[in-house]
Amino acid sequence: MRRVHPGVAAARGSTGETESSAAPRAAGPASSRAAGSAPARAPGEERVLTSVAAGERYLAQEGAESKGGQPVDVPRLWHVTLSVSGEEAPLKEVRRALEQLAHDHPFLLTSRYAGDHAEIRYWEEARDLHDAAAVALRLWGEHRQTAGLPPWEIVGLEVIDRQTYHQRIAEGYGPAPATPVGVHPY
Repeated sequence: MRRVHPGVAAARGSTGETESSAAPRAAGPASSRAAGSAPARAPGEERVLTSVAAGERYLAQEGAESKGGQPVDVPRLWHVTLSVSGEEAPLKEVRRALEQLAHDHPFLLTSRYAGDHAEIRYWEEARDLHDAAAVALRLWGEHRQTAGLPPWEIVGLEVIDRQTYHQRIAEGYGPAPATPVGVHPY
């Protein structure tokens, strides 16, 4: 992910001008467009980018970074539990498919399975919870053909940060640590 700071050109070939400093455009066919439409550009005319003033949150984060704080876009670890289920499938095929998924997805910690459902647990590195959840929701579908996974649907998803995972373990009410690692029947 590329971060652009205020005042830095956002695109190659940018002239650095803002809408307020841009020369007025000639009236023409574009003036007959409906209100709210973007004005037409002459052939070869570049689109002018405008900037938005940085908000308080951005300024506070920038201040923390300049004082040696951790950059905001640093990925974090998220513990993911993905539950899937569907029609009964032969146990040998389910096990083989989950073992192939573990091979294809190296961060897979453990899988538990039965003939009609499975649970996959792993660590995902992502910028935030939304990114980790998006990857998790694509995992089963994207690997369905390559790993030979059953045509089951995702029926559950839990994504928690590393601190919450370890806090739950310490308090004795979270998911048991993922040991033994591997693919196991329920």
